[in-house]
Amino acid sequence: MGLEVVSGIICELGEGPLWDHSKKQICWVDILNGNIHEWSPKTNTSTTISVGQMIGTMAISNNGNYMAAMKDGFGFVDRKTGKVDMVANPEKALPGNRFNDGKCDPEGRFWAGTMPVSEKESSGSLYVLDASLNVRKKESNISVSNGLAWSLDHKTMYFIDSPTRKVVGYDYDRTNGELANKRTVITIAEQDGFPDGMTIDQEGMLWVAHWGGWQVARYDPGTGKKLFSVAMPVSQVTSCTFGGETMEDLYITSARKGLGKEELEKQPLAGSLFVVRNCGHKGLPANKFKTKV
Repeated sequence: MGLEVVSGIICELGEGPLWDHSKKQICWVDILNGNIHEWSPKTNTSTTISVGQMIGTMAISNNGNYMAAMKDGFGFVDRKTGKVDMVANPEKALPGNRFNDGKCDPEGRFWAGTMPVSEKESSGSLYVLDASLNVRKKESNISVSNGLAWSLDHKTMYFIDSPTRKVVGYDYDRTNGELANKRTVITIAEQDGFPDGMTIDQEGMLWVAHWGGWQVARYDPGTGKKLFSVAMPVSQVTSCTFGGETMEDLYITSARKGLGKEELEKQPLAGSLFVVRNCGHKGLPANKFKTKV
């Protein structure tokens, strides 16, 4: 697959790629530097919004702005001015944690998980923010909360806690967001690194970014089998999503966090955003955060 570098922006910890269909932009975050980046393939121009704190992930709200999960909790980010309005912080008592990956479910609720900045404990949790800006905790004892996706029939939610090297599935109730019957659907081989961010395609297959694994791989969650992988020129592959006019362009984020001088010499593109155009598979439009506020 032909891999291209997008925009030239280098992130310390690039994550959370999101295709904004209305603006025809790819949006992603640099977690540690607290930036949201936006890039237009049509005009080859980019903008950066700084939120003034670490940012794990964001979604586009039905009001056109971002709903983001940041170091200090959930908040709206004005896309024109960059103004941040915090709305809820479920982990005030856990200053050593930060939000990491997240995504909106088919009903427009925003799911996002936390992790310890030290990455040495299991103090993370998975939360869901609803339209009235109420927060509920859905899972606990998480080390590095990561990829989320929902099956095409909206009956299964997929989730990754990276150090487990597993993708788990839950029975998912679309009406109330309740989870049940947790089970392992994919186990990542040790030589392939750790599962990180993830997306789903129109055939219901999961695409998983491999931290430390130099690849993005496509899996069948029904069988757990790895179908194929996209080789990457960087080791720390963090997430992926589909975008473009026909949702056939695969965008892939990466990181340079923790890499030494010699490693960076071997992978100078670490931290870049990549795209595989017309990758042969189609994705689904990102769910928006539906807010009443």
